[in-house]
Amino acid sequence: MDEGDFEAYEKEIQALEEEIRLLTEKYEDMRQESAFFSEEEILKAIKSLQEETEGETKGHESLSDLKAQLESLETDLAFLMEFTGFHFTSHSKKTVEKTLNRTVQKHRLSGKCHSIPFQVEFQLLEMQKDENVSAVVSDLSIIMESREDLNVSKFVSRSEECGDLVTFFRSLSTYAEWYEHRRHTFLHFKAKYPDIVTLPEGLLGDFIILRNPKVPGFELVIVWKIHLDEEGTTTPVLDLLPKVPEQVLEQSMRSLESVPGSFRSALRLFGIEAAVESLIRALGSGH
Repeated sequence: MDEGDFEAYEKEIQALEEEIRLLTEKYEDMRQESAFFSEEEILKAIKSLQEETEGETKGHESLSDLKAQLESLETDLAFLMEFTGFHFTSHSKKTVEKTLNRTVQKHRLSGKCHSIPFQVEFQLLEMQKDENVSAVVSDLSIIMESREDLNVSKFVSRSEECGDLVTFFRSLSTYAEWYEHRRHTFLHFKAKYPDIVTLPEGLLGDFIILRNPKVPGFELVIVWKIHLDEEGTTTPVLDLLPKVPEQVLEQSMRSLESVPGSFRSALRLFGIEAAVESLIRALGSGH
């Protein structure tokens, strides 16, 4: 190998190392700011880099180590997506200002957290002083689709005012997890007790109706709201509403008054699934 070939080879190695460094920095930025890049973009970049380095890493221990690290990052990313429920479908950014110590970028990010779609737009200011880097989010705009409109809108408004992107993503993850848990619970009981459980608004509704086919006109309505307060705290709120024919209402009033309270006690003692299960079994055994 002559000197010219060696220099060309060295330049390729340096360019490759620089590309790896940039990719790693982008991934770290994504983790610090709740994943600015979509799953598709990051996995595509990692795959492309792996293909480029495959022929160059032979005999170079350091580059082999970097490839192993990138594979580990890919695994971590997949775990992060699965653990949080976030799946990003698109991301765009535009650099507004860039100096030696200051960078301003506008970001637009969209995706789903479990079954809840969202879109986020914000401006990110990064400033570097010595070895320290600070980041400030501003001009935050959030669009969310949810049936819990009143609670969610208040939380979104507060998040936009405070520019608190990290709390928004953290709270959205918990809220969407409860939303998904309710859907799966309704589906479970509908499949297990099809003759008793009715879903008037489908799996995305916030209540189910229990009926005993042998007792016409008598219903138990389980209402399951998911409350998201302005601070981002998610709380499941369940209640039981009995419905009976008017002609038997007076005779049954005293015994019916205790049913909702007993159901709430069962929720505290046994949890949601066990409380609903016991209620369905009790209703199904009635004559």
